Order: sequence, then structure tokens, then C-alpha cells
Amino acid sequence: MSKTKKSSMYPKKRFQFLPFVINLLIPLFFGVLGGMITINAVKTWYPGIQKPSFNPPNWLFGPVWSTLFIIIGISAYLVWVKRDQIIHFPRTVAVYFIQLILNLAWSFLFFYNHLIGAALIEIIALLVVILINGIMFYKIDKTAGLLFIPYFLWVSFATFLTYNIFILNQV
Repeated sequence: MSKTKKSSMYPKKRFQFLPFVINLLIPLFFGVLGGMITINAVKTWYPGIQKPSFNPPNWLFGPVWSTLFIIIGISAYLVWVKRDQIIHFPRTVAVYFIQLILNLAWSFLFFYNHLIGAALIEIIALLVVILINGIMFYKIDKTAGLLFIPYFLWVSFATFLTYNIFILNQV
């Protein structure tokens, strides 16, 4: 896992606007790609499948995901600021991007390909990587790690929702 070097050697860095914006834009970019993948299916395929009674209304997903992607970006910025103190920074970045790619892959499997079972397996893997990423971030910056909790909780709910949709739509 990621370990930090002695922080007393490195003074606390001031807020850096451009890196902050870049760290926000990275997960938002993945969110936009996911939205592009899902937009047609939300209007055509998704209304026709069986969903559990606790399925949130469609309008809720956009604001929730946008908020989560912003939080993920803030978390990444908090880690990026301490990058010089992180022994395994490339590994930390790799895990971060793996969870973003897995997040996008779920939309591709579920909405674009209508592979609910494959999406269920994939979202379980995503949940594990989110947990690993959150723990890695927490070891670097407690706030960055704690900011992953809403993301983990929402994807936990999405996993339960995907499972129920899978069960309800078995042929």
C-alpha cells in the first residue's frame, strides 16, 4: 500500500488552483463519458426493464453522480498535494484510475450492452477497488480517504440495485 515519507521535511503546500481544477475535471470527464453511454438507454431500454420498488427516480442519478465525481476530484487533489511525500505514488494513481475505469465500465456493460449479470459482477469489483482506493487515500490524507465514504455507500446501494434488477429480469 501507499506509505508516506516523513512529512516534517515537506512544508504544507498552498492551494493550487490549476491542479485543483484538473483533479476535479478528471472524474467529471469519466462521468460525462458514462453519461454519453447511458443517455439513450435511459430513454429506451431502461424504462422497459423490471426494477425494484426502491429504485430512485431517473432525475436523481445525474445530481448524485455529479456531486460524487466532484468529491472524488477533491479527494484526489488532497492526495496530489502530498505526492512528494508518497513512496508509491504511481501505484496510488493506478488504483485511482482503475476505479474510474471500472466505474465507466459498469455503464458500458449495464446500459450500453444490457448485460445486467456482467454489470453485477463488475460493480462488485468496482466496490472492492473503491474500498482499496479509499483506504490508500486515507493513509495519505485522512480527509481524502473519508471523502470516499459517500462514493462507497452510493456504489453499495447501486450494487444492491443492480442485483435486484438482475433477479427481476432473469429470463
